Amino acid sequence: MSRREGNRLCLDGAVTLETTAGVLEEAVKEIRDGVEVVDFGRVSEVDSSAVALAMALVREARSAGRTIAFANLPAAMQNLAALYAVAELIPLAQR
Repeated sequence: MSRREGNRLCLDGAVTLETTAGVLEEAVKEIRDGVEVVDFGRVSEVDSSAVALAMALVREARSAGRTIAFANLPAAMQNLAALYAVAELIPLAQR
């Protein structure tokens, strides 16, 4: 689940292999409609697919001529991104 707050897409619940395809589909539509920040503040669970999701959204934003940033990344997601050496590819939103 997610909700839009201005230019921010706030994700809610688990972002895992089971949910990522749906989150990706929804987030792509929102990016095309002007979302600039994806907020993980209410995400309860992540796995490596959350990292893949973030990278896919960066690619989508770039292909649409937009920028995207991420807020409130869970520690587990940050650790996975560092483990896979892709943390620098996931832009963080300014607070």
